[in-house]
Amino acid sequence: MAALDIGTSAPRLRSDALAWPADETNPPECGETASVLGLSPGRVRALSVQALGPLAAEIRSFLVSAVSETGGHLGSNLGVVELTLALHRSFESPRDRILWDTGHQTYVHKILTGRAREFHTLRRAKGLSGYTNRGESPHDLVENSHASTALSYAYGLARARDLAQATHHVVAVIGDGALTGGLSYEALSNIGAHSTRVIIVLNDNGRSYAPTVSSLTTAARPDMDADAPADFFGALGIAYEGPVDGHDLAELEAALARVVENPGPVVLHVHTEKGRGYLPAEDDDEKRLHDIGPFDPATGVARARGATASFTEAFGAALVREAANHPELMAITAAMPGSCGLIEFSRRYPERFIDVGIAEQHAVAAAAGLAMGGFRPVVAIYSTFLNRAWDQLYYDVGLHGLPVIFCIDRAGITGDDGPSHNGVMDLALLTKVPGMTVLAPSSYEEIPVMLAQAISMTSGPVALRWPKTEARHSSATGEGLSARQVHVGRHVCFLGLGKMVGACESAAEELARRGVEATVWDIRAASPLDPVMLCDALRHQVVITVEDGVVAGGVGSSIERALRATVVPGPLPVIVSCGLPLAYFPQGRADEILASLGLDGPQLAQKALALCAPRGAF
Repeated sequence: MAALDIGTSAPRLRSDALAWPADETNPPECGETASVLGLSPGRVRALSVQALGPLAAEIRSFLVSAVSETGGHLGSNLGVVELTLALHRSFESPRDRILWDTGHQTYVHKILTGRAREFHTLRRAKGLSGYTNRGESPHDLVENSHASTALSYAYGLARARDLAQATHHVVAVIGDGALTGGLSYEALSNIGAHSTRVIIVLNDNGRSYAPTVSSLTTAARPDMDADAPADFFGALGIAYEGPVDGHDLAELEAALARVVENPGPVVLHVHTEKGRGYLPAEDDDEKRLHDIGPFDPATGVARARGATASFTEAFGAALVREAANHPELMAITAAMPGSCGLIEFSRRYPERFIDVGIAEQHAVAAAAGLAMGGFRPVVAIYSTFLNRAWDQLYYDVGLHGLPVIFCIDRAGITGDDGPSHNGVMDLALLTKVPGMTVLAPSSYEEIPVMLAQAISMTSGPVALRWPKTEARHSSATGEGLSARQVHVGRHVCFLGLGKMVGACESAAEELARRGVEATVWDIRAASPLDPVMLCDALRHQVVITVEDGVVAGGVGSSIERALRATVVPGPLPVIVSCGLPLAYFPQGRADEILASLGLDGPQLAQKALALCAPRGAF
């Protein structure tokens, strides 16, 4: 893709959201010194006050044009333009440590630290990350894009600074609902108890994806007690200032100058507007264009992708249908109702819908309580975020054998969101919970079948997991916990899980062209394994398991252990497990990443041929 031309698009930017002073009817020209493409923290600090307003406007236009080409997190970044300018004018990054929570609100930070020319590579293979990234710039301190971590990082960095008798500032910018996570409160408790000199900028836009679930947010909520935040932070031993207008540069810089003088920990409460200045974002009631694929900058409407189907859509529709017949069903999300397919459920059954905020541990433990109270909670969550609630899943749900249903989105390689969003550990972990059933649909049509199966099971927890990528359609579905035989052959047996069934079918077709007959099984239930499938696999000379989770401790290892424990006449087949290595995978297209690891049809066929030849299988 060519570099961006920010002058060719016509985004619907709101003129009254631009940042020059209100008494200036003719805003000054930006001039070369304020060009978006030539910025650095030093140049930003050197700009005149008169240049900042036009620069903020140019940044917003650039953001809309850039993200319209690549997709990404738009609304959050439109809301932090003035705040980011003020921070880089008030502090000397990277000497002063600025942490962002979460990292998706750092596009403006990237622009101000000299990366605007790379924005045409945003979220693409070998391109700019959609989050902070230590490999990109010394101005980026962390790479983890999970929420509610910055205050803990800041506490540690500030303690290290004090022990080294250094004098730089440590600034934690926490926003987009990240203060709803329990880790934030643990850090605040320590920061206040030790009077650790940390500057906390609370970017309060009243939202994460959805409206923030917290009594501390006062943005756009006149019903909230204005004194509640000051009382709360004061009780923890942390000074408080605000709220201040996060789009008034003069007010922001004056407030930052004051909090810098505080000898202990201090919170600066800033009100911002998510999607500020871009009408399609402001008009998006669901999430203010929090994230979006490539879109038309003139309208904010996503570009058509053709007639594609998603597992998330299938789940959302199936849950609504089941809820009509099962009044005991409850749906729980950790601040992601839209992304996890729960919008329609929340509208039809608001009293049975719970958004806990960015609080995955609480979501799972609360689900345990609901199950104890006789309800059937459905926890809709991303695979990568379920990692954060492992203790609650294993003990609070698993140990009690509670019938909680986990609907796990973005399982496997997610691709463009990078290493911290890949959901590669769920299979290895979930299959180790005693009494837990783990299901993996291979098609759109399998989702309602498996959800109905999960609802029918009351003896323990059940998990369904599916990928972010497009859902295949299939006229055939399985039943219960049984595997489904897709093809019958006599040389090679592929046991595929979830989306990898498609790669197995492709491999079987390639082998057929070479005279090799392959059986393909859709595993469907990763735990417990279907004994009929296992028995059939033993009649082949080569068995290849394929999954999109880590191989170590994965489903393939469970299958191999079960096969080797079976007493059969003659030698066992060669058994090979194919999946993901233990690694952090960089951003890129999901299918390209899988292909680079040998997990596509042609390469699986080649592996089968190489394994069959020495054994004279054909």
